[in-house]
Amino acid sequence: MQNRDRPPPRADEHEEKVLSIRAVVFDYGMVLSSHPDAAAKAKLSELSGLASDKLDRFYWLDRLAYDRGELTGLEFWRKITSDAGLQLSASQIAELNYWDAQMWTTQNEAMLAWQKLLKERGFQTGILSNMGDSVLDNMLQHFAWIEDFDVLIWSYQHNLAKPEAAIYELLLARLGTAPEETLFLDDKLENVEGARHLGIQALQFSTIEQLRQDLITTHLDEWLPLP
Repeated sequence: MQNRDRPPPRADEHEEKVLSIRAVVFDYGMVLSSHPDAAAKAKLSELSGLASDKLDRFYWLDRLAYDRGELTGLEFWRKITSDAGLQLSASQIAELNYWDAQMWTTQNEAMLAWQKLLKERGFQTGILSNMGDSVLDNMLQHFAWIEDFDVLIWSYQHNLAKPEAAIYELLLARLGTAPEETLFLDDKLENVEGARHLGIQALQFSTIEQLRQDLITTHLDEWLPLP
């Protein structure tokens, strides 16, 4: 880990680097979460009778509408059932909705440890996630650590979704930080670019090792502890 006692860089060093970072914001899926639970995903294929690749095509067709709160979890799965021409009962659809939520209820222990370290060092932390109601309800039942974040923005609660500018503006207002004082991490490039368009410092997340290297490359390690 870098020396936290080192003096700040001179004004002429790293001209494009921000003066400070006050808040670090995480996407949930594939950042704070680990990979989707394989057993839960297999259960979705079993219940629907659809092969994994075919289920994926229907699954992502209206996922943004679900994340924006235009559909509830049950409505989302009713639409998949209808679009795929499936004959499923209400209880079977409810079970699909349940296993969908279970599929995303995983956690990235290394990133959660870094969030804890950031809090200890005095940084604000937040979650900005495209999230549907049923998935969040399940997460809240399993993960007490969600309340350790200062700001929580779940897309369906605001009828917005990344990469829409308004959801990043809401984030900044809740944090009380300027864009250049805010670091945002997301696994999807379009969401990273949406944040950068507003001047937010943003990095595309893949692995914690890559994140560590990106923080060094962008000189953000001069302000943030490395994960």
